Amino acid sequence: MEYVYAAMLLHKAGKPVNEENLNAVLNAAGVNPDAARVKALVAALEGVNIEEAIKTAPAFAAAAPQAQAPQAPGKEAKPEEKKEKKPEEEKQKEEAALEGLGALFG
Repeated sequence: MEYVYAAMLLHKAGKPVNEENLNAVLNAAGVNPDAARVKALVAALEGVNIEEAIKTAPAFAAAAPQAQAPQAPGKEAKPEEKKEKKPEEEKQKEEAALEGLGALFG
């Protein structure tokens, strides 16, 4: 996972994601990079629009902080309205989770 993080850090910094830069970032983080893994990652990212991949990845979309424009002086922020889940929808999710737990125990 540290290899992917290094690639994302390079991308965010505007640096090319290549073997030399990945090795430098991993070494700086105290990781002894595996040359084969570095080459494989660089090859896998060849031609990939990293920014688009980040936007479309479900895990990143949920964890990524939302960029907010600075507010004009004197204006208060409006609290976001939370959407309440429908009881039926919540019940279905609970049942699905319990079925998944049941599969773990046979």
